[in-house]
Amino acid sequence: MRIALKIVKWLVVLVVVVLAVLAGWLYFAPPALIRVASGYSAKIVCSNVFIVGRDAGQVLALDVQAPGHPILRFMRVSVDADARTVTAGLFGVFGRAVAVARDGFGCTDVPDGDLAAVPVPPSLGDALPESAGIWPEGDAVEPSQDPDIATVLDDPALTGAGMRAVVVVYNGRIVGERYGEGFSTKTPLLGWSMTKSVTAAVVGTLVKAGMISVEHKDLFPDWKADGRAAISLADLMAMSSGLAFNEDYGDVADVTRMLYLEPDMAGFASAKPLDGDVAKVWSYSSGTTVMLSRIWQNALGEPDKALAWPKQALFDPIGMSSAVLETDARGTFVGSSYLYATARDWARFGQFMLQDGVWNGTEILPPGFVSWMREAVPASKGEYGRGQVWLHGSDAGTPAGENPDKGFDLPSDAYWFLGHDGQSVAVIPSRKLVVVRLGLTPSKLGYKAQALVAALVKAVQ
Repeated sequence: MRIALKIVKWLVVLVVVVLAVLAGWLYFAPPALIRVASGYSAKIVCSNVFIVGRDAGQVLALDVQAPGHPILRFMRVSVDADARTVTAGLFGVFGRAVAVARDGFGCTDVPDGDLAAVPVPPSLGDALPESAGIWPEGDAVEPSQDPDIATVLDDPALTGAGMRAVVVVYNGRIVGERYGEGFSTKTPLLGWSMTKSVTAAVVGTLVKAGMISVEHKDLFPDWKADGRAAISLADLMAMSSGLAFNEDYGDVADVTRMLYLEPDMAGFASAKPLDGDVAKVWSYSSGTTVMLSRIWQNALGEPDKALAWPKQALFDPIGMSSAVLETDARGTFVGSSYLYATARDWARFGQFMLQDGVWNGTEILPPGFVSWMREAVPASKGEYGRGQVWLHGSDAGTPAGENPDKGFDLPSDAYWFLGHDGQSVAVIPSRKLVVVRLGLTPSKLGYKAQALVAALVKAVQ
């Protein structure tokens, strides 16, 4: 009996020691997966609390934990409203990460925890005053009474599970819109990779101003000594740089490491080696678009001037008053992923592109720039345009190599801005149609916005 008690005692001691060692390891040297999960949790909760005004617990449960990696279910967050920070960690303790909110710039993940090193952004001034005019000049909407449009928008199979907003623009006016429970015309929503198309437009504003050229090379000092010197801005715009970058969101890959573990995202992406022939291969890369942000910001010279540029050169001129473009911890816009805007403002951007970069008679983008953006990149097999746009819609559930628009009756000139978890804007110039669909719809659900857009094309004919 005594021997048994001694064995039990030593087993208990051993378990306690093992648990203590494990806890110490997780606290002082947490694996990258835990740190990524913490950074993601802190960032998403922070943006939704301080930009959107949502409840932190709801965002953690609904936006972070429900659709994501199993480890996210064990994340806990703490909001400091006075310091405007959100801290997250495994059980609230391990792998802790922090995100901080700044007026006009949303939230920034701070992977190294050095809040003092995060640049203080300039004041962007007052928001645009609300206008009583009809959309897009104002916010007054006179929806169509066409029952065919209403039938499409009231079909949950077409709008998709997790829909948060749908806005339909026909002939320059909103003819119909729908919102999910808890969301409205005033709710800024994350576009994820739809932000890439906006970044391309921002680049276009600098091209028009004569501050940058798409043919420019020698884009980063470290590239001058090797084959990366041959990469042009146009190659980056077309996702054809030849640089290595892993865009797999399933675990710790280049994209998740960049977004949640690297204070200097553009520096991380630009340090990648060549993995293919410049201008001859196509590889989708969020790192590419963050580098574009660094390049155009550098072209403006003054950091504060660069931080104010998207609002002054693009958002204000086309009336995107809700738009919030977020930066990394070193002041570079995360042009690949982090733009919040209301569904109506996403529709304004789509309408702006449909109008070839002209707004109220003013050329904001150079003549022909939008057409150039829509030219197919040969190496993409016709899927991607030269300016950060998709030439076909969502590929959820589509076999590799098959056109995701196959089987849908869509006009040939349709093109798309697409983002993670079911974000999409379809632009169809020949039909004067823009369709915005935003939500929380993981790709595993197999939702395709093409069905919604095809039904609306038919409804407005």
